[in-house]
Amino acid sequence: MKNLDDYPFEIRPLAAAEGGGFLISFPDFSECISDGETIEEAIAHGRVALAATMAALQAKGLPVPAPKSGGVASGKFVARVPKTIHAQLAARAKAEGVSLNTLVLAFIAEGLGRREHLA
Repeated sequence: MKNLDDYPFEIRPLAAAEGGGFLISFPDFSECISDGETIEEAIAHGRVALAATMAALQAKGLPVPAPKSGGVASGKFVARVPKTIHAQLAARAKAEGVSLNTLVLAFIAEGLGRREHLA
């Protein structure tokens, strides 16, 4: 098994609405996250989650990404937004006759295109 300490991680504080504490994620593993009340606790929980994720991949015969590889982009991610923003997006999607996913994807693509145009 690869050394867990070789894998980079990102930590961000969680807002009170998200439960508080800190969230840890691993860029090499798109769906491996954990949290903790403190940064140290988030890192400890993250190591447990990372070990479990790697073991699950190996058990299924799937490749374990190399450290600092950036992982495999699955095309899927989860974003938490305030309830008011979610309601506004859902209403806009309904008004435009598209799914919420389609609307959000269009907004993201538009924003990325605008940023590339300015660069």
